[in-house]
Amino acid sequence: MNPDAVLAAAAAAWARVGAGLTPADRTALGEELARRRRAPGPAAHRAATERAAALLATGLPGEFGAGGRSVALPVADSGTVAGFTADDLAVLLLDGSPMAGPVLTAVRERLLAAPSVPASELACGGSGLVLLPAEGGRRVPRFQLAPDGAVRPVVLTVNRLLDAEADPWGAADWWLSPHAWLGAPPAGLLGTPAEAQLPDLARLLTEVC
Repeated sequence: MNPDAVLAAAAAAWARVGAGLTPADRTALGEELARRRRAPGPAAHRAATERAAALLATGLPGEFGAGGRSVALPVADSGTVAGFTADDLAVLLLDGSPMAGPVLTAVRERLLAAPSVPASELACGGSGLVLLPAEGGRRVPRFQLAPDGAVRPVVLTVNRLLDAEADPWGAADWWLSPHAWLGAPPAGLLGTPAEAQLPDLARLLTEVC
């Protein structure tokens, strides 16, 4: 299995693989994935990929050594394993995001494509807001802020109901996806009289769950 496919296989089985790595191995793997992500050229990118794959083979020989469980997984022509790519491993480990793989990558990309600002630019530090992990730090989807940059009070109320701190991706998806009852994404109602409905809708969701 080529090094890129090894990383893809690790992403595909991350719940098991991540739990099997020692803290030191996780740190070392994260460092190599960070180098891979910011590599200045193909040679540096390839070298970091190979080092990361070697770390996995050494740390988890039963998974990534010769005849290991994960290296036996089929690799698609695209280099993916079960729909996961090598880049997904960095998303899982470096970003701490579960939004990887054949289904959730598209959701992550859609949510991150929404207008946003770096959390570091907020005077409040982002407390109570949906904060999405992304390259370069956490991002604050812009819909949560009024035109003057202040946090919308109704957003804080809804985010608390949605437990946005524990599940930022789920909260962001609720805000930014079309709502069957509203006929539009909830974020589209902010700043209108209809925003008063949003806490009740969020409360209904949590009661159903």
